[in-house]
Amino acid sequence: MKEDEKTMTKSELIARLAERNQRLVARDADEAVKTILDAMSAALAEGNRIEIRGFGSFALNYRPPRVGRNPKSGERVPVPAKHVPHFKAGKELRERVDGTAGNGMPTEAVDS
Repeated sequence: MKEDEKTMTKSELIARLAERNQRLVARDADEAVKTILDAMSAALAEGNRIEIRGFGSFALNYRPPRVGRNPKSGERVPVPAKHVPHFKAGKELRERVDGTAGNGMPTEAVDS
């Protein structure tokens, strides 16, 4: 990660949620974020797919078993099969991150 890149933490997300909703106490914002994240984690753990329109979808990708190598010794090591979480950004999120509003125009030009 580059030095100038900023990472939003869960506590910053909670603070921003409480800031944007004045009637929401920070403790309630904390509980709301934790509840959402717990529900999403549980759904993925059960093998379900999560789709949030305009944002993206979370799913599990299957990784078959393979033979890897220990980088220190070079020894062959069996790596078991596993499911890994995968996020695919939705169209609206991709356009927002890209700075366009779906028509090739910068979002600043569309918002004005």
